[in-house]
Parts: sequence; C-alpha cells; structure tokens
Amino acid sequence: MEIRTLRYFLAVAREENMSRAAELLHVTQPTLSKQLKSLEEELGKKLFTRHAFSIQLTDEGILLRNRAEDLVRMADKIEQEFVSLDDIAGGELYLGLAESYQLRYLAKSIKDFKQHYPNLHYHITSGDTEQLSEKVAKGLLDFVVLVEQPDIRKYEYIEFPQTDTWGLIIPDTDSLAKKKAIRLDDLVGLPLFCSDQAWNGDIRNWAGSRFSELQLEGSFSLSYNGSIFAMEGLGYLLTYEHLINTSKDSGLVFRPLSPKLENRIYIAWNRYQAFTPIAERFLAHLKDSFQ
Repeated sequence: MEIRTLRYFLAVAREENMSRAAELLHVTQPTLSKQLKSLEEELGKKLFTRHAFSIQLTDEGILLRNRAEDLVRMADKIEQEFVSLDDIAGGELYLGLAESYQLRYLAKSIKDFKQHYPNLHYHITSGDTEQLSEKVAKGLLDFVVLVEQPDIRKYEYIEFPQTDTWGLIIPDTDSLAKKKAIRLDDLVGLPLFCSDQAWNGDIRNWAGSRFSELQLEGSFSLSYNGSIFAMEGLGYLLTYEHLINTSKDSGLVFRPLSPKLENRIYIAWNRYQAFTPIAERFLAHLKDSFQ
C-alpha cells in the first residue's frame, strides 16, 4: 500500500467526484480509477459506492479514510523533519493545544524563539486531552498542552506558571450576575453548557454527591460557541476565566465558582520521542522561558 495511493483515495473521498479529484491530483481519470480499484482488490473490501454523478464511502471506506489521514500526515511530517535537518534557521513544529488564557505564555515563547529561528513554521491542532494524547502517541504532534497532569510513565512536561479558574458565564441582565460567586445551589435546575471532558471530570468532582442535580443542556468543545448560546439566554456556560469577552459592553459577566475550582495546565511531550533539531532547541527555550 503506497502513500501516493492513499493520497488518491483521500482526494476522491473528499471531493466525492472522480473527475474533480483527478483534476486536482493532475492525473487522468482512468489512472485514478485504476489505482482505486487496485486498492480495493488489495484490501479485499469495497471502499466506494458509485452513483451517476457522485461517489460515497462505504463503512470500510470511512475506516480507511480515518487511518489514511493519520498515515499521510505522518508521511508528510517525516519528510518535513528530514528537510529541516539542514535548516539551521528554522523547521517545523507541531503543537496540540487545549483552551486556556495561559497560552499567552506559549505564544510569547514562540515569538521570542522566532527571533532566533526566523524560518520556524508551526502547526496548531486544538482538541481535548483524549484527542491530543492520541495524536502525540502516534507521533503526529511534538508538544501538547493538557489540562490534566500528564502520566509520567508516558510524558515529560513543564507546568504553566499560573492556574485557570472555573466559573459561570452569565448574561449581564440575569439575576445571577449580581452575585460575587456561584455556589452549587445556584446551579441546580439551570440549563448548563460545558465540555464533555470537564463535565465528567472537574465539574463532577467539584459537585460531588450532588452532581446528579446538575443539568447539562449541551456540550461545547469551544467555549466561544457556548458563550453565543448563553448570550441568547439558552443556558449558562461553565468555563475558565478570561476565555470569553466579559468587558463592560459584552453583555456577559464571569462569576467564579465557590468553593473555588482551579486547574493547572501543562505542556507535555512523549517521554521516548526522537526530536528534530528545531524541536530540541524549542524545548530548551521553553524550559528557560517558563522557569
């Protein structure tokens, strides 16, 4: 199974049209059809359902697409890593980031680093701990920012300087906006928005035996999206302080939870990872700047 063939397969899966995919790949349609037929024969499974003007993936095709995307990304990363070996002024970095206002420390560190390595190119992926951990385990990411303490059997890590404080995003016209802090009793019966990871982790632990009294109205991976729904009065968003604009004219306020709920965040890397030269230099820079 060749990487080139997987690129062909992914192009057809994305475009859902053989002619359009062939044009983007700069190959003839018969060549593309032959490659995909050979791939199906090699795997012994039908990957596409062909219609008059479109092509759709079968269940087996969807499985291959998920695996092929990782394989092609890995191939691209390996190629870029070897190219960067001779680039003393830069290279490629792959970062996976959770949401936190403390990312400003990382951004500042990258900015300072680029002054010494102007040809640095960095690629950002966002996600929750499970998604990012899977990618760094596969070698698709060099560094990940996690909101829970990394497993020292798998990772080495640096702790960010401060903590993130949990609270509630509330329309400024709501009666809860008059409170200085939000207690568990205030949340009972309210439609709440939160990420699945935090709801089943931090919020569950904070609420303890009364967790079942809380009502999850909807889950959001991105706090900004949840704040839009909160603004429209559909519910209240549980999130970190500083992630949402709560300035005077924003129409929203942030009130911390009581008792206080805080998280530390970490930038981590695979304990047994073989770094490129630019990644090694960046790690040394991170350690100096965070200390």
